[in-house]
Amino acid sequence: MAEEALEIPLTPEEEEDTQEGKFLTFPLENSLYGIEIRYVLEVVIRSNKIQITQVPHMPEYTKGVINLRGKVIPVIDLRARFQLSAREYDDRTCFVVVNIQGMTTGLIVDTVAGVATIAKSDIDPPPQLDTSAQSRFIAGMGKTIETVYILLNVNQLLGKDEIKEFQKMEASK
Repeated sequence: MAEEALEIPLTPEEEEDTQEGKFLTFPLENSLYGIEIRYVLEVVIRSNKIQITQVPHMPEYTKGVINLRGKVIPVIDLRARFQLSAREYDDRTCFVVVNIQGMTTGLIVDTVAGVATIAKSDIDPPPQLDTSAQSRFIAGMGKTIETVYILLNVNQLLGKDEIKEFQKMEASK
């Protein structure tokens, strides 16, 4: 007789434990970045069906909004946010949909590399190379046998004024 698999739902604590130390990773220029998986709602591969609608008077890195299954969400280009060189969007470009301070936001990245597991003991503090606002984005440096990841502090990708602006934009839709 074949064994039947029992589906036992995870408690919120167990669910969170399964996500601990997991990071969605993606390349930008010559570096690999990671976002804690608990902030990631979904990854959407850019297609011609998803059009970015530009919104006036937004920061340069805010490319506009997209309609994702009936929900209008703002999208920011991480290359522009980090002042990296621009790159044309192609069939590998992705929207990483995340929760930033309670607001659904799409992050435009070149492509998604995968999910890396990085133990807390393998995460070093960010380098103190400069004191600019750019350094607030970095939560730490994650080390694996193969590489070093720049781990992002998702909640710092947008400032309070930018969040307010996005919320106004969302409310007007």
